[in-house]
Amino acid sequence: MKSYLLALDQGTSSSRSIVFDMQGQLCAIAQQELPQIYPRPGWVEHDPQLIWQTQLATAQRALQQAGVSASQVRAVGITNQRETAVLWERASGKPLHHAIVWQDRRAEPACARLREGGHEALVQQKTGLIVDAYFSATKLQWLLENIPGARARAERGELAFGTIDSWLIWNLTRGAAHVTDVSNASRTMLFDIRRNTWDEELLALLDIPPALLPQVLPSASAFGHIHPDWLGAALPICGVAGDQQAALFGQACFRDGMAKNTYGTGCFMLMHTGEHFQLSHNGLLTTSAAQTDAARRFALEGSVFVGGAVVQWLRDGLGAISSSDQVQHLAETVPDSAGVRFVPAFTGLGAPYWQPQARGTITGITRGTSIAHIARAALESIAYQSAALLNAMDRDAQAAGAAPVTELRVDGGASVNDLLMQFQADLLGIPVLRPKEVETTALGAAWLAGLGAGLYAGADELSSLWQAQRRFYPTMARERAQELMQEWEHAVRQATAA
Repeated sequence: MKSYLLALDQGTSSSRSIVFDMQGQLCAIAQQELPQIYPRPGWVEHDPQLIWQTQLATAQRALQQAGVSASQVRAVGITNQRETAVLWERASGKPLHHAIVWQDRRAEPACARLREGGHEALVQQKTGLIVDAYFSATKLQWLLENIPGARARAERGELAFGTIDSWLIWNLTRGAAHVTDVSNASRTMLFDIRRNTWDEELLALLDIPPALLPQVLPSASAFGHIHPDWLGAALPICGVAGDQQAALFGQACFRDGMAKNTYGTGCFMLMHTGEHFQLSHNGLLTTSAAQTDAARRFALEGSVFVGGAVVQWLRDGLGAISSSDQVQHLAETVPDSAGVRFVPAFTGLGAPYWQPQARGTITGITRGTSIAHIARAALESIAYQSAALLNAMDRDAQAAGAAPVTELRVDGGASVNDLLMQFQADLLGIPVLRPKEVETTALGAAWLAGLGAGLYAGADELSSLWQAQRRFYPTMARERAQELMQEWEHAVRQATAA
């Protein structure tokens, strides 16, 4: 009987489930969109029950489409949008509030107070993160302060907090497991990534009751068993990682200096740094990589808040296209952006700028500017932001005496756009490699589950399964690429001038 792995991929805009065979080949995929909730400007929420319902429905549908019975699934992996926060009742399993999504900025005043109080160095030394509303801690703090009675109930142990992985596992196991993995815990701003433990000093600083928190395990571990009512058997959950660490793993970036970029709603670039905890001096984060055992593994990370979401805005906000896949054709109707620069700071700017008050800006418009120029500038903005991240990583690597990144492995929805990938290679001056299996986030979760279940020998076996589908080599003169990056940085200064 043939064996399979099931990956649950809960993202910002959709819930998806993918069935892989043991060679990492995709057998079936099911997807369901997840509505976004915008209660106020800068606020972004999801319905936690809808997250659970859509994720379960896609898992059932993916197995059905693949013609795979539950008895053929050897292990289940979970990957998820990372910093999104959920607070629920332990007794009933009901959420007390909508999930606060990673993009949400409502906790910025709390972050400003932490910065004004001089706590930034403490947070960075322990967590590798900067103080920002992006992370879960101040979202949880907001929930405890704004839901009547929540703090008292949390102190009595009646409530549970979790990122989306914890919320899904709680529901999949019918409350039997309240757990997370190190990669998700490392994004809360409450976790000491060098000791792999919740940090008492940070919990006290933010007045977070420890009883709320899940148990933290390595990314390849026994997380619990799915209740047989859901998928037809008590399937073991053996792999969990936040989406970007899962993608790093699925890209077989297991060694120091290997890097990947995921082009999703946002863009997320990670460079593996092995067992070396390295703080960035160029606006990047230090984070836990997926860990397959007790050994610590780290990565440098840069996060672009608005990547593929700029294409969604062209579609839904501007009405320039009727479907996202039309953007490449529209952009290709002009030879370049004719000097138009689009800084899509809809919810501020992430790494390496960290400008929460920045707002979207389009510069260089003339009477001859067309919607095609704006579409091309929007597409190019994804590459510009990603190039700024890699340049920052190279500066950090150089300062640490490490070699610069020599190639970039790419994945995510926008990585299928050849125009964007070629422009990315031109800006970076290094090859951009797109794998045969672009669903690397889900693949990373599946591989972690396979390792956790003892189905793979180790990283070398997984590396042999990774294959490139296409390599994009730089064709632009380096002087021209540098000029374009300078023009981009000028546009960023204009977006942040206010």
